[in-house]
Amino acid sequence: MDRICRVLLSLISLLFLLTPLSVQAYTNYTVGDSLGWYDKLEQRKINYPKWASGKNFSLGDFLIFNTDTNHTVIQTYNATTYKRCDAVSDDTIEWSSSDPSTKAEATTVSVPLLKEGLTYFFSGNYDGEQCQNGQKFKINVTHGQGLPESLRNPQESPGPAASSSDDDDSAPVTTVPSDFNNPVPVTAVNRENYGVSLKISTVLMGFGLFLAGFNWVLGV
Repeated sequence: MDRICRVLLSLISLLFLLTPLSVQAYTNYTVGDSLGWYDKLEQRKINYPKWASGKNFSLGDFLIFNTDTNHTVIQTYNATTYKRCDAVSDDTIEWSSSDPSTKAEATTVSVPLLKEGLTYFFSGNYDGEQCQNGQKFKINVTHGQGLPESLRNPQESPGPAASSSDDDDSAPVTTVPSDFNNPVPVTAVNRENYGVSLKISTVLMGFGLFLAGFNWVLGV
């Protein structure tokens, strides 16, 4: 009996050791996948709400926008600003700079998810025309495992101005760490690994129970 207990204890310990290792990962999501970040005048097939649906966005994840210098990445927590495609509002964050008057150059913009709840993205170029032509989407950010250490330094970081409106669509001021311009270096491991490790752990647990039962039968 003591032997069976020792076997079970070892397998349970292994299960708990495997699971936390797999959870310690964040995900980089490429917005629009191979279509990139453009409006429907350039990419007729884009559907960013559809792209975002079904994905589990959490604090510490990154959105990767593959686009060009004729398109911007604007973030806001205000639904009204989003609906109006208003890039000049004082409650927006511009993650990229552009100059539509010059030749478009390919660029990649990395945006960390720093605040829980609904957050909105759109392109503000041409007085909102790109936004009105489908270059926008919203996501819900969950807590997940929380922000990594590299994104927990809000001191001296830029952020949107506080809203003076009592509009229910308004959100508190957020801050952007000064080192936001690159994703955290953990992209080789993502949440898919959690599912794999969980399956392995389940198999090990099942095997442990089988072994324990087998030994019990032999003991009888």
